[in-house]
Amino acid sequence: MARFELKLPRMGESVAEATITNWLKQVGDKIEADEAVLEVATDKVDSEVPSEVSGVLVEQLFSKDDLVAVGQTIAIIETEGEDEDAEDEIEETIAPEIIEEVTKIISPEVSGAKESVSAPTITNSNSEKFFSPLVKNIAAAEGIAMEELEQIPGTGNEGRVTKNDILEYLKNRTNAPQVEVVKKVAEDAPSKSAMSVSVSGGDEIIEMDRMRKLISGYMMASIQTSVHVQSFIEVDVTNIVKWRDKHKNDFEKREGAKLTFTPIFMEAVAKALKDFPGMNISVDGDYIIKKKNINLGMAAALPNGNLIVPVIKNADQLNLVGMAKAVNDLGNRAKTGKLKPDETKGGTYTVTNVGSFGSVFGTPIINQPEVGILALGAIRKVPAVIETPEGDFIGIRQKMFLTHSYDHRIIDGALGGMFVKRVAEYLEAFDSSRTV
Repeated sequence: MARFELKLPRMGESVAEATITNWLKQVGDKIEADEAVLEVATDKVDSEVPSEVSGVLVEQLFSKDDLVAVGQTIAIIETEGEDEDAEDEIEETIAPEIIEEVTKIISPEVSGAKESVSAPTITNSNSEKFFSPLVKNIAAAEGIAMEELEQIPGTGNEGRVTKNDILEYLKNRTNAPQVEVVKKVAEDAPSKSAMSVSVSGGDEIIEMDRMRKLISGYMMASIQTSVHVQSFIEVDVTNIVKWRDKHKNDFEKREGAKLTFTPIFMEAVAKALKDFPGMNISVDGDYIIKKKNINLGMAAALPNGNLIVPVIKNADQLNLVGMAKAVNDLGNRAKTGKLKPDETKGGTYTVTNVGSFGSVFGTPIINQPEVGILALGAIRKVPAVIETPEGDFIGIRQKMFLTHSYDHRIIDGALGGMFVKRVAEYLEAFDSSRTV
């Protein structure tokens, strides 16, 4: 008999660890090659870990909810045959120790894409210690500043703070000594008390699932980080509606995918970001990071009601067909849970379609560490004044509202307004004679 070490595989360039959410196989179960053994989750995406060999699961080295680094052995599978040399079983992965060292020395631009999305208010930029996204999410949700987080003793590898460490700390937090910075923040901040909720006999109490807890943390962190302000503009998209109606059937027959409005809008946003690179940035403390690539996040609703934001990389380099394929592919795989971890990271600007749920417009919350997000309202037939050389008259037009939420710490009303106006101009100037 040979013993095969099942390791946590590399799941993306910026993913260093994952949380075990469910063991699909138990000790003693037979496993076929390529059969899923367990489910893991990064800060946004759930994935299955398959076995590379056939055999019997003889040992689980981690339990549900444990945090595992990329490259760590998570299970032992007993296979037929002789023992293989350990070096032959090493996967092409980045050692966790190397990842941690790289994380400390990489530029703020790269580290911002990895760290700030998870917890904008808790970063490693001013700390020599490494904290996992899960620990930082818990810290952000509980109002633990970096100075306080650094004081928590860790029992993990090289003294790292684990989930159990921070949860144990929270249990005794009221009696634990607080660092001076935290004391000062508490003294200066207005007193806040949680609103008590009354529960009657007929009420149902449901615990938030893991993703809803993460989304809650992201939204609270974004509100606490960015000064949100909005600009609104109404757009005449009559030509776009007519053009799509004319070409959608042929497009679906030829490409095997539907032609929705989303890729048309994303194309216009990508063009506007090229015109206004000041919107394609991130903020790290007192520094502005100008992003080289235009990576558009596309907020997508999941069947369970949760939200995820897959990212279209280098969106400005795609033609309309390429954009449509990217939108359809990411949207479909988001709904079926097949996204890869890297496909939800590295966004520089986000678009959300609130109109798909019938909303005329909305005021979206910025997806950190970005500085802007555009909400697309529902397209409606409305009476409008149509200007012609022969005079003005009333007609029926297809119109929609665009809502631009942006970070007023760094984006002033002039830039925020001009950007959304440029998006509107590209949409209204859409060439209805173009081919697809």
